[in-house]
Amino acid sequence: MAIRVVTDSTSYIPEKLQKQYDITVVPLSVSFQDESFKELDVSVEYFYEKLSKSKELPTSSQPSVNDLYTVFENLVKQNHDIVAIFISSEMSGTYSTALLASNMILEKYPKASIEIIDSRSNSMQLGFAALTAAKEAIVGKCIREVVRAVKENIERSRFIFIPETLEYLKKGGRIGSAKALLSSVLKIKPILTVFDGKTNVIDRIRTKKRAITKMTDVFFENIKTFGLGDVIVHHIQCEEEAKELANTIKEIIGKKVQICSIGPVIGTHVGPGAIGIAYYTQEELLL
Repeated sequence: MAIRVVTDSTSYIPEKLQKQYDITVVPLSVSFQDESFKELDVSVEYFYEKLSKSKELPTSSQPSVNDLYTVFENLVKQNHDIVAIFISSEMSGTYSTALLASNMILEKYPKASIEIIDSRSNSMQLGFAALTAAKEAIVGKCIREVVRAVKENIERSRFIFIPETLEYLKKGGRIGSAKALLSSVLKIKPILTVFDGKTNVIDRIRTKKRAITKMTDVFFENIKTFGLGDVIVHHIQCEEEAKELANTIKEIIGKKVQICSIGPVIGTHVGPGAIGIAYYTQEELLL
C-alpha cells in the first residue's frame, strides 16, 4: 500500500514534476458563452487570446462530486491511501466537494484512508503543498506524517503577485469599480498576496517596474529571515519580465529559478500581464 497525492489544476505544477512524483491532477473548468473546456485541455495561448476578445469574463466551475469520486475510487481500488490538497475553500467549492466525495467513498470502502486538505491558497503555493506530500510519501512516511508536513508547508508558503490591470479583478467582483478606475488613472500597481485563503493587498506602487522591485524585496527579506525552501516565478503572458525576475532571484539564491505560466481559472480573475513569486521558507513564515 502506498500514499498517492491528488490536487487540482489550479496548482499549476509543471507537468514534469507531476509525472516525476505521480501526482493526480483533477481539472477545474472554464466556460465562455460559446465554449467550455477543462483547464488541462486548453493551451494558455488560446485561452488568453480568447479572453482578450471577450466582453464578459468566462465562468469557472469546480470538479463534480462524480469526477472526484471516480479519482478517489480508482486509487482506493489499487489499495492506495490518499492525501488530497485543493484550492482555497474561500475561492472555490472544490474542497467541500472533495469532502463529500471522500465520505461517499468511505461509506463504500470503510477501510480506505483519505485525507482532504484545504491549502488556503492556489497556484504553486498550492503546488508546493502537493509536492511536499508526494516527497514525504516517496520516502515512506505514514499518512499522518505526510499530512503534518503538508500543513507545515502551508504555514511556510506565500504567493505574491502584481496584476497588470485591476480590470479583471473588477469584472470578477474582487474589487470595486472606483478603486479600479483610480488605480488605472494614477498608474498604481497593487502588490497582492494570498493569505488565509483570501487575496490581500501588501502595498500599492507607482509603475509595474517599481512594484516588481518591491515584491522582490519582500521575498528576499522573507528568505533572509526564515530561509528558503523553494521558489517559482509565475506569469500570465509576460514571459520576458518573468525571465528577468527569475534571473534577479537566481543571482541572490545561486540556483536556477523555474518559470511557470498561470492557467485559465486563476488567470480569469487576474488577467494577462500579471507576474508573481510563489515560495516557501524553511521556518514558519510570519506574515
